[in-house]
Amino acid sequence: MRLEFISSIHAVSAAQWNALLSCDYPFARHEFLAALEDSQAVDGDSGWHSRHLLVYDDDTLTTALPGYIKTHSYGEYVFDWAWAEAYQRYGQHYYPKWIAAIPFTPCRGPRLLGNSSPERITALGHALSDYCQSEGLSGWHCLFPEQAVSDALTCNSAQRLGCQFHWFNRAYRSFDDFVATFASRKRKNVLKERRRVGEQGFSFSTLSGAELTPEHWQFFHQLYQHTYLKRSGHGGYLNAAFFQALGASLAEHCVMVLAHHDSQTVAAALYLRDNQTLYGRYWGCLEEFDFLHFETCYYQGIDYAIAQGITRFDGGAQGEHKIARGFEPVLTYSNHHLSDKRFADAVQSFVTEEGAMTRGYYKDAQAHLPYAQTEFTAALKPQPDLTPQPKDKD
Repeated sequence: MRLEFISSIHAVSAAQWNALLSCDYPFARHEFLAALEDSQAVDGDSGWHSRHLLVYDDDTLTTALPGYIKTHSYGEYVFDWAWAEAYQRYGQHYYPKWIAAIPFTPCRGPRLLGNSSPERITALGHALSDYCQSEGLSGWHCLFPEQAVSDALTCNSAQRLGCQFHWFNRAYRSFDDFVATFASRKRKNVLKERRRVGEQGFSFSTLSGAELTPEHWQFFHQLYQHTYLKRSGHGGYLNAAFFQALGASLAEHCVMVLAHHDSQTVAAALYLRDNQTLYGRYWGCLEEFDFLHFETCYYQGIDYAIAQGITRFDGGAQGEHKIARGFEPVLTYSNHHLSDKRFADAVQSFVTEEGAMTRGYYKDAQAHLPYAQTEFTAALKPQPDLTPQPKDKD
C-alpha cells in the first residue's frame, strides 16, 4: 500500500477517480470536486487547501479520499470551534488540520472511495495519524461518512453523532397520499401552507439536465448571493463560476425549482440527485412571501421525489421545522483523531456524553412526527436502506 497526497483533483484523471465510486453519489465525483477547485471556492485564500489522498496497491489506484488541509472550521457543519478555543487557551495550535470531507456539503455519503475493507480502513486510519504527525497537523477528521466506514475508523478516532431530518418515500402515489398518513390537524397545517402559496399567485417550474441554461445558472447565483447577504451580511461560499461549472459537468445530477410570481421568477431552489436520493442544497429569493421557502425547498422536492420514484430526500442540515412536515430524524456520523493524547482523551469524553444526548434528541424527534398514531408503525419503521446502490454499468 502506497499513499500519495495530491494538491489538486486534476492530478488524477476523472476516469480513474470516478471508477472508484460504487454508486452515483454526485458530491464525491471528480467533476464536483473540480468545479470547487477551478472556481476557487476552495484553495487560494479560502482556508480550504486541497490535499486528496490516493492509495495505490503496487501501481494500481485502489482507494481515494477527498481531503483538505483547513486553517479554519467554516463550511464543515460539524462544529469544533470549542476544541480550537481549548487548544488556544493552552497555547497550542488546532489549525491546520486535515479533513476528509466534501466542502460546504453536509450530505452523508461515500468518503472512502474504492477498497473500503475493514483492514484497509484500519491501515488508513493509522497512516493518516502518521501523516498528521509528520506534517505538524493537529489531527484528522472524517465528516459525514457512511456508518460502516465511521464505525471502522473508531479503531483510532472518536466517533461523533449528529442528527438531520430526511424524508422517506414509502411508495407514495402523490403528495396527498403522503399527507394522508398524518394526523388530521398536522395534515391540515401542511395543506394550508401549500394553499396559501397558491393564493399568493405562485406557479412553479422544475428544470433538470440540459434544460438548465447558463442564464439559469447566472440567475440562480444572483439569488443565492442575495439571500446570503441579507441573512448573514456576507456572500455565500460559492461563486458564479462554480454554478456554471456544475451545470456544464454535472447537469444530469441537477434539479432546479423556479418560483414565478406576476410573470417574474422571484425564487429558486437547487437540488442534486442520484438514483435514490434527492439532496436539497441551495436556495435564494428576491423577496419574502408566506411559506414560499417551505414550498420551494421542501414540498416541491417531495413532489419531485414521488414523481421520480426517489427513495429519500435529504433536505439539508439541521431544521427542526422539518419534523412537522414529515421529515424524520436520521443520525449522522463523523470521526476525529487528535494527535495530542490529552486533547484526544478530552474529546472522546465529550463526544461520548454528547452522543447520549444526541440519541435522546433523536428519540424525542421521533415522538413529535406528524404521522397518525394508527399509521405510526407502518409509516415510520423501518426507514429504507440508506446504503448507496451500485451505479449502472455503461
